[in-house]
Amino acid sequence: MDYPSSRRDDVVDLLHGREIADPYRWLEDPDSTDTKDWVTRQNAFTEAELASYEERAWFQRTMSAILARPRAGVPVRKSGWYFVGRNDGTQAQDVVYVAESLAELLAGGRVLIDPNTLSEGGTDSLGTFTVSPDGKYFAYGVNESGSDWITFRLLEIATGDQVDDVVREAKFSEATWLPDSSAYLYVHYPSGGRSEGTETKALGAGELKLHRIGTPQSEDELVLRLPNERLYFEVEVTEDDRYVVLHIFEGTDPRTRLWVYPIQDGGLGEPVKVIDEFAYEATFVRMAGNRLILRTDRDAPRGRVVSSDLAASFVDVIPEGSSTLVEVHGTAYGLVTVSLVDAQPVVTLYDLDGGNPRVVELGEGGLVALNASAKSDEVFVGFSSTVEPTVAYAVSASDGSVQVLRELVPVGASYTPPAVTVSRRLEPDRQVPYYVISRSDLPLDTPRPTLQWGYGGFRIPVFADYRPGWAAWLEAGGVLVITNLRGGGEFGSEWHDAGRLKNKQNVFDDFIAVAEHLCATGVTTPAQLAIHGRSNGGLLVGAVMTQRPDLFAVALPGVGVLDMLRFHLFTVGAGWASDFGLPDDPAQFEDLLAYSPLHNLREGTAYPATLVVTGDHDDRVVPLHSHKFVATLQHVQAGDAPVLARIEVDTGHGFGKPAAMVASEWADLLAFAAHHTGLKPEL
Repeated sequence: MDYPSSRRDDVVDLLHGREIADPYRWLEDPDSTDTKDWVTRQNAFTEAELASYEERAWFQRTMSAILARPRAGVPVRKSGWYFVGRNDGTQAQDVVYVAESLAELLAGGRVLIDPNTLSEGGTDSLGTFTVSPDGKYFAYGVNESGSDWITFRLLEIATGDQVDDVVREAKFSEATWLPDSSAYLYVHYPSGGRSEGTETKALGAGELKLHRIGTPQSEDELVLRLPNERLYFEVEVTEDDRYVVLHIFEGTDPRTRLWVYPIQDGGLGEPVKVIDEFAYEATFVRMAGNRLILRTDRDAPRGRVVSSDLAASFVDVIPEGSSTLVEVHGTAYGLVTVSLVDAQPVVTLYDLDGGNPRVVELGEGGLVALNASAKSDEVFVGFSSTVEPTVAYAVSASDGSVQVLRELVPVGASYTPPAVTVSRRLEPDRQVPYYVISRSDLPLDTPRPTLQWGYGGFRIPVFADYRPGWAAWLEAGGVLVITNLRGGGEFGSEWHDAGRLKNKQNVFDDFIAVAEHLCATGVTTPAQLAIHGRSNGGLLVGAVMTQRPDLFAVALPGVGVLDMLRFHLFTVGAGWASDFGLPDDPAQFEDLLAYSPLHNLREGTAYPATLVVTGDHDDRVVPLHSHKFVATLQHVQAGDAPVLARIEVDTGHGFGKPAAMVASEWADLLAFAAHHTGLKPEL
């Protein structure tokens, strides 16, 4: 194909004795005139190619119908108020409703904040919110154009009036209130050069600060500054109002240090360093008298619940079992847990001492959210399936009764997804479990176009859950495969360890093994197989398409980490070292170079049809990864399959993307996959 030109410069790095060419280094600057021109030309080329696909119109109509479906999130109770996000199907962003009771919320409630008014195009979104303990203030974070940067603002819940109180330059944080409602804690990054969410420079070290309501941000009190830019904070206040519990993480590593600050005189005392080394995971749940209840994987790869004194002396509350413990929350009557049984979430209620376990019968599929509080009997749970969005439930922690909250969903346009059949399978050689989902009226008696999805990283579990595009692909007659790969969180810390650092190749081998098993068992063929993943899943797609280009017809890497020799130099990239390692280390450099998608593209190789997706405001996995990969792949592609870039403007890594953009992106991804796998929806 006659691709848009991409200038090749003579840039070569000497890394650990190896010469590494980087001819597209200039694409690392997202705000340069040359990069912007390149993006414009690539988008125009992609649009011209996709416009010729007759499948595109069908997927555009179908995705528009899916995103026009009314929907609601999972309620949460905070400081006596009930909140939920709703969308009538016509709104770019979900609207937050509030009420004084669950019954009032189910009847409608009132609009507290409409994020669609934050920006003209609906690209600014509500990232997080908390409520002051006295129930007066609603502290919400705004993410502009999909950027990770947060600006905190306040409004009064009773009146809906805005409060003249703003905190800027926060990230990866929420407003954590002190018990007297006078101030909140947040994590500040003094960027010293932040632009509009398109900057790529390394983030630097964060600062835990205390903001007192009604005072300028310049007067905020510094609580803690740690010099290592790979350290991150999470804070919460104990339900008895005695302590601020601080978790300190090294990047995305789940192992944590845990400090406890006594709350005194409207501020914080000196911390007690309960755990002060990165040795294991320990997540605070609630208090039990003078002891901390924690979820931990210390001496328990699948997790357990313990009580601990301030010297980290652990006593079992819920011992390790055969399932994987992924969440524990406090309730007014004890504890509620989420465990994974072969990647299927199971919700269980316990007394505070770990006794009297009661499994709560809820839907199957993926866990969307579980909202609980040690001060409340009510537990709100959301589940979804591959074709059905969130269904919310109210669970009584005292008696286990369940109420389905379908009334939360507004009345509006209807979309009926196809009836599907979900089967659980196991790749026999590497013992990799996966789901096969297909339309119930289309038996799997002949190979069909198939979309294989995976992630495999950061101890994040993958479910057979809802994504807007799944229903469209299935309705068109395609098969969907969702893989549970090493590196994920489905089977505990050992499963995670088997897919990170020097073991990262296991993730790619797992995914390839499932693809081969799909072909061997007649589900699909290499000519009918498309692969998709986002972020770390984008890395997965990039790695396997370079290692086995013969096995796949289509590759769809989304917002992927694709340059494994320079990822650590930009924004928060260094924080991913727990899974990837760092190229500054000679041994880890060799591991990274062996699978880095950008550096394993070879001239003279016929690669699958590839559509790379990114956002120009992605300041998590910065778009330079996708840009350099596309330019290189277009340069080396020896086959006839197209290599396209789809670069969304005014969006980031994915969170908070307006509904119309979500529909459009999925339509293009699926039309591209259908066109090159032979899937023919009703046209």
